[in-house]
Amino acid sequence: MVPTKPLHRNHTSVVHQVISVMLQNRSFDATLATSTTSANPWTTDSVCDILRSVSRFFFQSPRSVGRQKGFRHRAPLKQRNLKQEFAKIRDNVLLLGPAAYRDPKRVDLGLDKALEFYYWVETHFGFAHNEMTCREMACVLAKGNRVKGLWEFLKEMARRDGGGLVTTATVTCLIKVLGEEGLVNEALAVFYRMKQFRCKQDVVAYNMIIHSLCRVGNFRKARVLLEQMELPGFRCPPDVYTYTILISSYCKYSMQTGCRKAIRRRLWEANHLFRIMLFKGFVPDVVTYNCLIDGCCKTNRIERALELFDDMNQRGCAPNRVTYNSFIRYYSAVNEIDKAIEMMRRMQKMNHGIPTASSYTPIIHALCEAGRLLDARDFLVELVEGGSTPREYTYNLVCEALNSVGEADLLDDALHKRMKEGIENRLGQVMKVKPVLGCKRVVSVEEV
Repeated sequence: MVPTKPLHRNHTSVVHQVISVMLQNRSFDATLATSTTSANPWTTDSVCDILRSVSRFFFQSPRSVGRQKGFRHRAPLKQRNLKQEFAKIRDNVLLLGPAAYRDPKRVDLGLDKALEFYYWVETHFGFAHNEMTCREMACVLAKGNRVKGLWEFLKEMARRDGGGLVTTATVTCLIKVLGEEGLVNEALAVFYRMKQFRCKQDVVAYNMIIHSLCRVGNFRKARVLLEQMELPGFRCPPDVYTYTILISSYCKYSMQTGCRKAIRRRLWEANHLFRIMLFKGFVPDVVTYNCLIDGCCKTNRIERALELFDDMNQRGCAPNRVTYNSFIRYYSAVNEIDKAIEMMRRMQKMNHGIPTASSYTPIIHALCEAGRLLDARDFLVELVEGGSTPREYTYNLVCEALNSVGEADLLDDALHKRMKEGIENRLGQVMKVKPVLGCKRVVSVEEV
């Protein structure tokens, strides 16, 4: 079947048209190849962009597009079992977890079309795949949870060009993707079978597998790998990032569980690992300090957080906006608003960062709850004049509070217009992304 508009050389248009062909379930054959306007319109960047777009159009549900990537207000990631998931889908049983809102037929279509396109550009245009395109195709198979097909693809690519297509960077990227999907056992299998593809395990690969284990709460196995790296003369000694992964994961996972006992235990382990890190001669960076300070502030351990804050200043590690925002959120939550304002002013005075909406929002909410509406109004104006856009809830909260006391005229019309336009623009940008998969009709070639 010939598309109504031929594929031409424009990079963005080629990506859109190929995705449209995939969505319409057309065949990548010689007839489609003859519709191109040039002999070989494919480059490494265009092929990689098409493969990256497959997961966005076929694997994600409408409620997943444009989601916040943070860990707050989210349950901890659980280790997945693909056999159990496939059995539940076959028996029409309720499925929970990352695959709950995926359409299995749509996922299979995306995987089949991605593989078909991968070999189509090679067969009909003589495109020589390199390490980058091989990596992107392997990541598509990993995101689609087609593990058996992934192993077959890696074995095939490893036999080409003396194994130059499957490199250590490719396998490390696969470990990262599988860990993000909750497929930790599969990530461990890839890690231990790196030698099969003539790849050497380096510190980056160890960091990725440790991070994958920590994401699902398997800290015992992660500590075993860390102890292995700490052995004298080991070829992959740990670095600062290795310890930072564990410290950050201890703090995040404990707060995700919501269990007080788990919070106490994990925070103790995080602080203990931090002291071991210092004893071994590692110099923690600002990210390491931020993870510990944020964990201490969120669990009301402000004395330890201030102790770490003083320690990082003594060691010459300059705090950044993330550091100050942890203290601002804590002081605002416990109604010590003046200390929160003092922290933000100190950040501005020491030139450690520029306050953004995440810095002003906790203070404005706390001021409104305390009845200090004039101060809340001043901070809202300062936020807007600084070039940031307040959240819609923050804007409505201040307006309603001022209206309740008859002081609505404290915010002039120009300021109202500026904030409303900023909120609408931000909402428009989100809605350009979120409804992409919400529509049931198929996108045609003419529309792209």
